[in-house]
Amino acid sequence: MVSMSGSVAERERSAAPGGTDLLTVGVEEEFLLVDPHTGAAVPAVDLVMEQVPAELRGQVEREFQTSQIEIGSPPGLELSSIRHSLAMLRAELAAAAERAGVRLLAIGTGPVDGPVPPVVDKPRFDRMIERFRLLVPGPGNNGMHVHVGIPDADTGVRVLNHVRPWLPILQAVTANSPFAKGADTGYASWRSVEWEHWPSVAPTPWLDSHEHYERLIRQLIASGVMLDEGMLYWYARLSAKYPTVEIRIGDVCPSVDDAVLVAALVRALVATAMTEIAEGRPAVNTDHHLLVAAHWRAAHDGLEGEGVDLTDGELRPAWELLDGLVERVRPELARHGDLDQVTDLLGGLRRHGSGAARQRAVFARTGKLVDVVADVARQTRG
Repeated sequence: MVSMSGSVAERERSAAPGGTDLLTVGVEEEFLLVDPHTGAAVPAVDLVMEQVPAELRGQVEREFQTSQIEIGSPPGLELSSIRHSLAMLRAELAAAAERAGVRLLAIGTGPVDGPVPPVVDKPRFDRMIERFRLLVPGPGNNGMHVHVGIPDADTGVRVLNHVRPWLPILQAVTANSPFAKGADTGYASWRSVEWEHWPSVAPTPWLDSHEHYERLIRQLIASGVMLDEGMLYWYARLSAKYPTVEIRIGDVCPSVDDAVLVAALVRALVATAMTEIAEGRPAVNTDHHLLVAAHWRAAHDGLEGEGVDLTDGELRPAWELLDGLVERVRPELARHGDLDQVTDLLGGLRRHGSGAARQRAVFARTGKLVDVVADVARQTRG
């Protein structure tokens, strides 16, 4: 479940260090723990945590359900450092899971049917279950959050307005959960569908100011749809403690390559928004209902289908929309030194397809979800 708990990685977030206008970026990833023979989710987080090397435990956390576990990379300016952190943490966590007798999967939700693992024993989670009851949808929703440093909250709110129209295509890029309860759901990101059961999950609204942002939080808490600010599950938000914008729309990516690509695109998108703000260029106030439709289409089709072009409301091939995003943020990719790497990673994504497409390709070859699970485990560990 996406960011039900405050992440260690988030507590370490910071804006770009003094003397540079480049933006820091950090990544949080949530994973599913499954039985290595059946592929069904298992409540094994405590067993796995016991096997995590002591020096890494500050970057590994429990999540909402006992079948989930989370890592967070320290923030940095270089994609190479993000790649190194994620690759090391994934490999160590996969090894810890194996020592505990389970498998680690970078997957949006569990593909194999089985009992729903219990929620982690924590007072806040108990209160959530007491209020929201049966909204826990399945074996565990696993997302990816990208944090980008910003200079102040007022700028951050303006950034949220600027990035809103581009988040559906990022959701399509990360689609990685086509199967659930033993069957193809017809969606590329079933996690997105399950996640929206929670009443505070939504596209980020148009915001007039930081005061407007804070007022909405107070009103949502008063309404009962949120226990606290931590339950603000908008697709993009400000960190409650640190100067970052957090983009939180995606399924967890199957591989480190995919995660690094998304992190680079998100940072470039935020940096582009900050350039537009500095130049006095207004954000596009996309209609809320069209934005909801674009996110639904992204969850349904993923990267291999069509998406809603929010400039005119027409359907376009999702890859065409992604190419448009890359062109839009190209100057910031270049300025941050990421353009060559992003070009290479996009080439790989074109060859291999999204995570959802890869899962479906394995299932089409073998007809066995256990083979899908094994392939996701291989990609997870790298």
